[in-house]
This record gives sequence, structure tokens and C-alpha cells, in this order.
Amino acid sequence: MSAQQSPVRSALTHAGHRVVPESSQANPRLRQVIADRRELAAMTRDRVSSPIAAFRFYAGTTPGRLVVIMLAMILACALTGWYSSSALSTRSETLATLIDRTEPLAESAEVLYSSLSVADAAANSAFISGGRESTQLRHQYADAVASAGTALVASADAAPPGEETTDGDQPAIRSDLALLATQIPVYTGLIETARTNNRLGNPVGSAYLVQASSLMQDQILPAAKRLYDQRSTAISEPQRTLTVPPWGVYVALAGTILMLALVARYLALRTRRHFNIGLILALASLVVGTLWLLVTGLTSVAAANTAKNGGADPLHELTSMRILTQQARSVETLSLVRRTAPAQLDQDFTGSIDRITAMADTLIAQNPDAAEITEPLEKTKAALRQWAEAHSGVTDELTSGDFAAAVDQTIGTSESSTATGYTAVNDSLLRAIADTRATFRDKIHTAQQLLGFTGSGIGLLCALAALSVVGGLIPRIREYR
Repeated sequence: MSAQQSPVRSALTHAGHRVVPESSQANPRLRQVIADRRELAAMTRDRVSSPIAAFRFYAGTTPGRLVVIMLAMILACALTGWYSSSALSTRSETLATLIDRTEPLAESAEVLYSSLSVADAAANSAFISGGRESTQLRHQYADAVASAGTALVASADAAPPGEETTDGDQPAIRSDLALLATQIPVYTGLIETARTNNRLGNPVGSAYLVQASSLMQDQILPAAKRLYDQRSTAISEPQRTLTVPPWGVYVALAGTILMLALVARYLALRTRRHFNIGLILALASLVVGTLWLLVTGLTSVAAANTAKNGGADPLHELTSMRILTQQARSVETLSLVRRTAPAQLDQDFTGSIDRITAMADTLIAQNPDAAEITEPLEKTKAALRQWAEAHSGVTDELTSGDFAAAVDQTIGTSESSTATGYTAVNDSLLRAIADTRATFRDKIHTAQQLLGFTGSGIGLLCALAALSVVGGLIPRIREYR
């Protein structure tokens, strides 16, 4: 019996070295045992020699699965933190650029546009006064020209980031700036020539003034308007994006929270432990980050919406109303310069007044609760009615041939003069423009501050979540050693 078992024992001992005695080949069961041992030895050699195979073998075990899950959750938390911080920081930087650069450029373009209109109206008013104009009109013209020059320099500043590649607008801007830089001195030169001839009593002075006013209306003001429209568009375009919540960040946070919840469920079923402090802390961190974003994100979107609907949009309309006011004043005074029947010019004046009134009614209807808009506009409407009544008196005086009375009622300081009505309208619009611009800047600044802190905060919370996942899974992995 002992002699019969020695070949079997020898075969089992040397199976890994392919030593198979002839006597074992007659036993099928023994051959199967030897084959299994050979396969096991081959698998062991493959796992040792191939890292991928070794990883696949380890990943199939419970501790290996936990390690893979831990690495996946660390990566998910890191990517979520990076994406959230990057997206919110980009929004914050866009808002900062909007308030620090884009809006000041738009404000400079608005000042340039309106100052040129004021200068034209003041020059006409000064001319019809005859001889040496009043100090007030002279200062009004000089201040308007100085403001226009300062605004032109500010508007010619370098374009905001990305503006030079937006639909080829940069060449058009440079062309308009070049036109303004060359034609404004021509305009002021014509005005000085007209003023000099007017003081000397030369009739040719009115021809120079009409030429200057035509240059202003046909070339200078259209270029200033195009520049202002482009700068206003540069404000409106980013706001369309900023008034939409950052849905991508919400989706990223929600997805990571769902993954953590599934991991916690898997770990509870596998280890029979229903609470894991690390995973609970990670979940709490991401939930806090989501709630933080929910509050600050919606608040920033609301602030951006208020900046757009209660700031940028009304500001554009108010600026247009003020330009129409200056144009109406220019038309009114130009009819006296030409000393002709005010038929067409009077029609233009009435059309401008009607448009200003309609725009005021629309803005009041759109912003019923915005006292900084409605109160000045109600005063504007009252001043427009006063101005229109005074203008009717001027028209009657011109029709009857009393030029001196018409001039007095146009540039006089009495309550019934058109100058008083024009000044009241202009002052009310200036107040509304200043208040609306302050609202816009305050709301944009609020939105920018909220998003800046939120991006950094969510990034830190995601980093804390990643560390908490490590702290929660490492002890469970060590239990399998």
C-alpha cells in the first residue's frame, strides 16, 4: 500500500514542475488535481507579472472595491469644487469688469453724446441773445464743450476685454472716434466765427451758426450716438448671461451628493454599519455648499435682474430722452437764428416733446415701485407741459412778427419762458439718470461680491468633503487586513 501511494505523492509534490509519473496517468482524478494546480500556478505567475491583472484581481475583492470607490469620490469632489469655483469666479470677474470698465466707458459715451447736444443748444441760445451773450449761456456752452472733450478722451480708452473681436465693431468705433476728434474742433471754430460776427453785427454770423449746427446734427451727433449705442450693448450682452442661474454648478453638486448617498448605502449594506462619520460629514459639506449657492446664487441673479431692469434699461431710455430734450431745444432756438416761419422746425419740436412724454409714461408704467425713476419723471412731464405752453407763446410771437418778444420768451429767466421749462426738464432727467446709474452700480457690485465669496467657499467645502471621504473609508478598508 505504501509503495502504491508513493507515485501519487510524488506527482502532487512536483505538479508545479510538470513532473508527472507514468503511474498517475492511469488515474483520471489525479490528472484533474494536477491540472488544477498547474492552472493555479499559472494564474499566480500572471498576477505577479501583470499590474493590470493584479489590479483587476484586487478590485474584485471588497477592500479593492472600497479603494476604487474612495478614489472615484475624491476625484468627483475635486472636479466639482474646481468647476464650481471656476464658474462662479468667471461670473464674478465678468461683473467686476462690467462695473469697473464697461460701465464707465458707457457713461463716458453718454456724457459725450449729451454734452455735445447741450453745447449745440447753448450755442444757439447764446447767438440769438444778440451782441455779447450772457455769462450763464457762455459758461453753459464752455462747460458742455469741456465735458465733451473729457468724455472723448475717456471713450477713446482701450477697448474692454473681448470687445475688439466682437462682430468687427472695433474698426467702427475707431472710425467714429476719429470723426469726433477731427470734427469737434471744426464745430467749435465755426461757433467762434459765428460769435465774433454776431458781436460785430455782421449778418454772416447766422450762416456760420447754421453751418455749425448742421455739422453737429448730421455728422458729430450721429457718430456719438453710434458710440453710445455700442457701449450700451457692451453692458447689455453680459447681463443676459448673468441673469440666468448657474445651472451647471447646481447639477454638479447634486450629482456628487447623489454619488455620496449611494456610497453610504453600499457601505451600510456591506459592513452592517449604518452610520459613517466621514461620509456624513462629506454629505453635510456638499449640502451646505448647495444651500449657500442656492441663497447667494438666486440673490445675485435677482440683483443682476434689478441692475438690468431697474438700471441699464431705464438708463438707456433716460439718456435718449435727454438727447431728445437737447435736440428739441436746438430746434427751438435754431428757428430764431434763421428768423423764418417756424413751420417745419416747430413740427420737429412738437414731435420730440411727444416722444419724450411717451417714453416717460412707458418708464413709469414699467417701474411703478421705483421712486428714483417715477418721481423725477413725473416732474419731467410737468416741466414738458410748461415748456410746450411757453413754446406755443414763442410761435405766436414769431407769427405776429414780434421777434424781440419771441427771443425774450425763449432765453429769458421768467417762469413762462421756454428756457425755464427746458432747464426743469433737463434737471429732472439728470437726477433720474444719476439715481438709475447708482442703482445699476450698487446691484452689480452686490452680485459680484456674493459670487466671489461663494465660489471660494464651495471650493473649500468640496475639499473638506474629499478629506472626509478618505477619513470615512480608510478605517473600513483596514478592517480587511
